[in-house]
Amino acid sequence: MTTDWLTLKAGRDAWRQVQEQGLKADDIGLLLGASGGPKWFVLQGLDKYLFGEFFSQRTRPLDMLGTSAGAWRFASLGQADPVAASDLFCRLYRTQTYSAKPDVREITDEAIKLLHEYIPDEVVPQILQQDMFRHHWIVTRCRGLTAHNGKRQMAGLLGSAAANAVNRRFLGKFYDRVIFHHPQSEVRFAQGWHDIPTSFAPLRDDNFKSALLATGSIPMVLEGVRDIPGAPPGMYRDGGITDYHFDLDFSQVDGLVLYPHFYHQVVPGWFDKSLKWRRTKGEQWPNVIFMSPSPEFIASLPYGKIPDRTDFAKLSVEDRFKYWQQAVDQGQRMADQLREWITSGEIKRKIQLWT
Repeated sequence: MTTDWLTLKAGRDAWRQVQEQGLKADDIGLLLGASGGPKWFVLQGLDKYLFGEFFSQRTRPLDMLGTSAGAWRFASLGQADPVAASDLFCRLYRTQTYSAKPDVREITDEAIKLLHEYIPDEVVPQILQQDMFRHHWIVTRCRGLTAHNGKRQMAGLLGSAAANAVNRRFLGKFYDRVIFHHPQSEVRFAQGWHDIPTSFAPLRDDNFKSALLATGSIPMVLEGVRDIPGAPPGMYRDGGITDYHFDLDFSQVDGLVLYPHFYHQVVPGWFDKSLKWRRTKGEQWPNVIFMSPSPEFIASLPYGKIPDRTDFAKLSVEDRFKYWQQAVDQGQRMADQLREWITSGEIKRKIQLWT
């Protein structure tokens, strides 16, 4: 019996559509990519299949919404060869090295170096001038103590975590959600997002890299990015603070929402990781197709888990390189399986109703 390496779940409307029509590239109106650091390595095979073979069949523009690592993954789309760009990003990220006890400045410098190698300056206009792949990145604009560094930032984080535990909407007292978007996008799918203060800023040649760096600037780990051109002034940090795995209304999306995810649960915001009762489910997302590694896939990985940032401290450089490469290689199983299910129509049987 063939092992299912991939788990597919869908909200009510998406499940019904797949049962009736299967899944085609033009069915997808929005592609989601979550925060999570090196957890995304297991998705790289899926990314390459989607970015290359699957989406090559599209005839209409695709919107993409990403935070942190999700936004960085999607920056391959719109480049001349998105599969080669994805491979490059994977290699650069996978082979990062630091000193024995790196400080915030060292980690930030390495991120900036990776950014410039992954996206040379001449590539930015190419991405913004094409209209088939429309980038949307959530970046968190910090207010009060959260906009500072050091101990004051930590105090702000603790305060916002406590407020979030009472009600997610209280995050709006500490942070704004800023959506940087493709210049041709009207961002219609996000116009009803009023849970916390939300504003919009077009991506431009002079802010593309700053916004991308900012959406991955983890508090207390990397330096924030101050005063991004074309956006409200202030300190910008990781988009996952407000929208870690997303808990947003996607009812205005024109088409289905495809969400390749590294985890079997959807954690709304960064501070919700320990709040087990706060999870997003299919009944809230009727038009979403959610795909994640199966338990069998996770069990097959070295150490029985997907990569994460603790690997930097727990593993030697040699062991980490080997482990992360194995996670990337084994992720190809999910991509091969998804291709087979889509082309054969088997996806109708494999997809589960997500309640």
